[in-house]
Amino acid sequence: MKIILLFLAAYLLGSIPSGVWIGKLFFKKDIRDFGSGNTGTTNTFRVLGKKAGIVVMAMDILKGTLATSLPMIFHETTLNPLWFGVAAILGHTFSIFVGFKGGKAVATSAGMLLAYQPLFFLYSTAIFVVALFVTSMVSLSSMIAAVLITLSTIFLSAIAPVILPTHDWLLTIIAVAVTAFIFYRHKENIQRIKDGTENKVPFGLNKQK
Repeated sequence: MKIILLFLAAYLLGSIPSGVWIGKLFFKKDIRDFGSGNTGTTNTFRVLGKKAGIVVMAMDILKGTLATSLPMIFHETTLNPLWFGVAAILGHTFSIFVGFKGGKAVATSAGMLLAYQPLFFLYSTAIFVVALFVTSMVSLSSMIAAVLITLSTIFLSAIAPVILPTHDWLLTIIAVAVTAFIFYRHKENIQRIKDGTENKVPFGLNKQK
């Protein structure tokens, strides 16, 4: 029963539609009616601006961090904390509060890493930032980072156990699944990238002119 309640709590944490609530409460806007229609961080930046975007990004990361930390907080050692992070990712993507729709799981997945292995979170963040600087596209950077992070879970567990515990195969398996899911959620972005119409951020080597 305790595990079930913790899974439910993790899902509900992930389900908090940060961008929707911030938009409605402070800007009187439903971000689902603007931009990409997505409820996540990127569309919040696009529709509500930098300050709101930063707040929503922090909240979405925190959702994953808190959910992954639940078994540690409540001294539940039966299951790996990553499973509770997965519940938060599912909640973020299929939120019960907004008709089982949601974001694309990138920020909440990062929050899961922050709780599970902070050094690997910093390493993964660096990969994303470099990819964003090179491409100037959040969507493409997210997909590139997801692939490189997944590959890194294999290599770093062997050569840098300080950053990532040796043979952490569960993290690798979940990383593969999350990467596939991120690509699926970005299928429309992939088409826009092919067409040359994907939105770009105003900085980096390929910034919007």
